[in-house]
Amino acid sequence: MLIRIDPTSAEPLFEQIGAQVRALVSRGELAVGTRLPSARDLAASLDVNLHTVLRAYQQLRDDGVIELRRGRGAVVVSAPDHTRLHAAIAAAAAAARDLDIPPATAVALLKEALS
Repeated sequence: MLIRIDPTSAEPLFEQIGAQVRALVSRGELAVGTRLPSARDLAASLDVNLHTVLRAYQQLRDDGVIELRRGRGAVVVSAPDHTRLHAAIAAAAAAARDLDIPPATAVALLKEALS
């Protein structure tokens, strides 16, 4: 599982971690039943505070993506089918490239549309 964070981003680190786990699950790279790294191991590999990872895991649990169990850790329990959404996003990304819209602008427009 490859998670990258951008410490210079305005988006909080725990949200970056959660968003990347959600993306891995939605792309099928993390299947139902897959165990995530322990919060301690992930925090060490990302060089972030343990509580940052725990907050991300708790948010993922609250959203029904993972289940947290003592002794078993974090396990993926939900893998929604986002095939149509992936196709729509790919089309939007292609349109943004065709129009020479910078990625940051395209992301801002998408976030605005979701609000």
